Amino acid sequence: MNTTDTHRALDYFKAKVEFSTGPVELKHMLDVNDDINIIDVRYPADYAMGHIPGSINLPSDQWDNLDFLSHDKTNIIYCYSGVCHLAASAALHFAGYGYPVMELDGGFEEWKKHDFPIVT
Repeated sequence: MNTTDTHRALDYFKAKVEFSTGPVELKHMLDVNDDINIIDVRYPADYAMGHIPGSINLPSDQWDNLDFLSHDKTNIIYCYSGVCHLAASAALHFAGYGYPVMELDGGFEEWKKHDFPIVT
């Protein structure tokens, strides 16, 4: 790894820490009623089978419908798992419109692994 790579790595991990959150942190935000907006970008059928309490389903074909996002709250976005890039793509899309965004690390699968509440 050369100096350029280490600078890029520093930038990457600094942004990752600043713009992502884990399931434990999200659960805490929900428990203390932090002013957040949770966006589930999975398919509607998957959302219907189970989702994080308080989340709003906004699949990729509806990303131009910005009515569900907030400029005044942090919009926490999640998809299926850590290998799914829908949440990152959505975060990039919404940030381009000036919305504050974070990505849930590990997505819905990681939330379930912690046995946190699920709404069906």
